[in-house]
Amino acid sequence: MGTSSVTARPERAPALRPARHRAQRGPWFRRPPGVLRALAVFAAVRLTGVAAVALMDHRAGRRLSVTLMHSWDSKWYLSIARYGYGHHWRESARGLQQTDWAFFPLYPGLIRAVHTVLPLSFGAAALLVAWSAALAAGYGVYAVVHRVYGRAVATVTVALWAMLPHSVVLTLAYTEALFCALAAWTLYALLTSRWLLAGALSALAGLTRPSGFAVAAAVLAVAAREVVRGRGRAPLAVWAGALLAPAGWAGYVLWVGARTGDLLHGYFRVQAAWDSRIDLGLQEFRFLRTLFLHGGKVGYPMALVIVAAAVLLFALLCLDRPPLALFVYAGALVALVVLASGPFGSKPRLLLPAFPLLIPMARAMVRGWWQRRGQVLAVATALGAVSLLYGAYLVVLAKQAL
Repeated sequence: MGTSSVTARPERAPALRPARHRAQRGPWFRRPPGVLRALAVFAAVRLTGVAAVALMDHRAGRRLSVTLMHSWDSKWYLSIARYGYGHHWRESARGLQQTDWAFFPLYPGLIRAVHTVLPLSFGAAALLVAWSAALAAGYGVYAVVHRVYGRAVATVTVALWAMLPHSVVLTLAYTEALFCALAAWTLYALLTSRWLLAGALSALAGLTRPSGFAVAAAVLAVAAREVVRGRGRAPLAVWAGALLAPAGWAGYVLWVGARTGDLLHGYFRVQAAWDSRIDLGLQEFRFLRTLFLHGGKVGYPMALVIVAAAVLLFALLCLDRPPLALFVYAGALVALVVLASGPFGSKPRLLLPAFPLLIPMARAMVRGWWQRRGQVLAVATALGAVSLLYGAYLVVLAKQAL
């Protein structure tokens, strides 16, 4: 009795289409397939991160609510939401007056609105806004990456983004979740040529954080390309979106300037009191020299590793030839971190919105998954656990600004 043999075909990784092949296809309103699963992964990772924070809080004798609602910058946002601007200030170590004008108004404005409408304290309202925005951000990150690279890469990118050490701020009363949501959906609007929507979302992002200029830069860059392609002509929506994009950021900067009596430079003087200014990396160089010569807290070497990794990942992203919007947005955020002064331990948090930097890593993991699933899963799980514990350490135990 004869037997027949069947040769099994080896599994092959799915083709990862480059951005230029997928960037202009598909309607705006269609829910991308697989997004609910990705959001479930995102929520599970972040809830695990909250559990790690709760565990460290318990061991440190602190209340979880205090950590989530009143950590570092959260106190400033809650003060603005409760009293408005001009009621909270402090003197820096150098004797400079640090005021609440350094903090942009959209997040505290939303906190006050939620507190007014719902029977919630200011702290609970702040968490509701932040957690809702975090889910919207995860959805936006998935939508952007899915449109360019497909389902698998988008899912892995969302998971990696959720596992970053400084993603812990997505569950605090911080602005990062709101800013990331507005930035991601601005990029998606650009990929789908929704110019007015892109301009409006960019303006809101500019009212959320100083780094809102990076979102506006992406809108202006893509609009400029459309004008060049049209030899000076472009639809009215392109011009309107481009004009609207920087309005939020510029409007708040000018408002602070008017309040301080120096329209063009007042805001930047306010930021300088917080030791935040563009100095082409001079302060960074001095800090790193001191760090290498004399050592420092564990957060500083880790921050150096994360910033260096971001620069490397941006180079890899450039080699991947992403859509112009992703390139300009990620590049502007990396440049801000590298070229601006400020607390070095906070620089990884400023890189959190730069989710396109994770795309090269996500693509590599998707390729490796089909050949070495066990190894990829083991490494990802181990790194994720370390990352979440380190994020909890930063919030609960570290004695440096987050």
